Amino acid sequence: MAAIIELKKLCKIYKQGHLEVPALRDLDLSVQGGEFAALCGPSGSGKTTCLNIVGALDRGTSGETWVDGLRLESMDRGGLSRLRRDRIGFVFQAYNLIPVLSAYENTEFILALQGRPEAERRDRCMGLLKAVGLEGMEDRRPDELSGGQQQRVAIARAIAHDPAVVLADEPTANLDSANAEALLDLMERLNRERGITFLFSTHDARVMKRARRLLTLKDGRLERDESVAPA
Repeated sequence: MAAIIELKKLCKIYKQGHLEVPALRDLDLSVQGGEFAALCGPSGSGKTTCLNIVGALDRGTSGETWVDGLRLESMDRGGLSRLRRDRIGFVFQAYNLIPVLSAYENTEFILALQGRPEAERRDRCMGLLKAVGLEGMEDRRPDELSGGQQQRVAIARAIAHDPAVVLADEPTANLDSANAEALLDLMERLNRERGITFLFSTHDARVMKRARRLLTLKDGRLERDESVAPA
């Protein structure tokens, strides 16, 4: 499989007054299509910074960031916005659903931005909400759903537009054990049955146990790269 994500000597330095604080240091890694991989490591290791740069939410200070064959450093704001809209799916720990929209409307949001026909949007979103176990809840707003149900809507939204990769930043952090395990079951199934590439940022042992590849960061560097055989 071709690399969906490729980082080459990626550095990120934050400035705090006169101080320079390195978050990523000459980071080299790649993620292939269809992987179920996790960035892990302690707080401050660079996991979220890495995910934000891959997701075109932030820029590296130096080095190269390639996503789906495109070098992000060579793209303008409009190009990065289109990349986020069309080729990347996001799942956040705080769900980030639009509170005034229903589960269905949240799921179809990116498809509507892309200008896809209404009939196509409806068929796809209704099918996805059924696939994530929310059939019959399409009209509920986020405040009418449990945390686990909101995160399922977030997953449906993340994959609705057939992204090249889904980036999940601590997706189980706000869920109890039962909901976290159910969510991981769902993402594993989507990875296995639909070939969707997932890259997590996590320090949750439950996620690391499910990942098929563990990319351990320490002080902004890749300390360990382990492939894990399916159980």
